[in-house]
Amino acid sequence: MACNDRFFAAAARLTAQPSRLASFALRLTTALTLCALLGACGFHLRSSATLPFESMFISGSPSFATLLGRAVRAGSSTRVTDNPKDAQVILQIVGEQNERVILSLSGSGRVRELQLRYRVSYRLNGRDSRELLPVSEVQLKRDLTYNDSDVLGKEQEEGLLIRDMRNDAVQQVMRRLQAARLEPAAKTAP
Repeated sequence: MACNDRFFAAAARLTAQPSRLASFALRLTTALTLCALLGACGFHLRSSATLPFESMFISGSPSFATLLGRAVRAGSSTRVTDNPKDAQVILQIVGEQNERVILSLSGSGRVRELQLRYRVSYRLNGRDSRELLPVSEVQLKRDLTYNDSDVLGKEQEEGLLIRDMRNDAVQQVMRRLQAARLEPAAKTAP
């Protein structure tokens, strides 16, 4: 009797394996199909930025220049120098500005909604002071609901939104630098 029980248990295991194998094959087929669909729609992972210059010097706002320098080092083969004389181009951060604008007030005159605005201006010059990109500006806005009973939480949320806007601005400047040309910018006649 015990021998029969072992036989039936072994048979049950063998018959259970094909269902596990079929389940694995189905999951594998599904995963491969999803990968093929992602590839067919043009999706690809973000690759390193191809900046059209070998070295650059970043001057201006220290907080933004540090973030941008880190992004250039991490995402491209362009070298960030400490001396403008060693750089092929000079990126000057002309200005960086944070603003808080009240969008709406409650009936009692308390703030209900704020809009956070972040603005950074920059220009790109060649080593010989030729203007490669004229003064350009990146503007970002985020809306924030405000509640007097949760001041600390809203201050933290505001700080996170400002940090995210600054990171978004760094990525936008990187994309614009990719489109820069080492020839001077064409001037239009008035």
